[in-house]
Amino acid sequence: MDTSELAELRTMYIFGPAEGSTWGLTYELIEARLRERDPDEFIRVDEGDEGPVRGSVMHFGITFGEEGLEGMARLSPEGIALEDCTVQAAAEFVRWLWDSVVPDGTSITFNTEWGLEADLPDAPVPDTPRPRLVAAFLAHLEATGGLD
Repeated sequence: MDTSELAELRTMYIFGPAEGSTWGLTYELIEARLRERDPDEFIRVDEGDEGPVRGSVMHFGITFGEEGLEGMARLSPEGIALEDCTVQAAAEFVRWLWDSVVPDGTSITFNTEWGLEADLPDAPVPDTPRPRLVAAFLAHLEATGGLD
């Protein structure tokens, strides 16, 4: 599979703080940042079995260019996932996370649904320009194996 074909593949990307750190994530923060982008964005919080926070999941929509994507966030374990997206969309999303959600000086780790299935560990997201983010995500997809 060549790079252009790999770049079009869709999977879920999972982003979170580095082990032992926190973003101080709240649903209110995520909702506020999403509403700044689009006041009519789809947002829903499903309460878990343990009450309004523990076990809960926030579902949301986010648009980059013409593409509408869906994501979800959890407070425990802390993280945000973007479903069914390409490496390009994942790079756009992680830039938005750094600009709007993640506190300055805090790192982001990532994995994908395929990476989890291949037992790949979470990897740090390089704080680099978008083309290098795309390259890092492509390298991850290649490392998952089984794409040939």
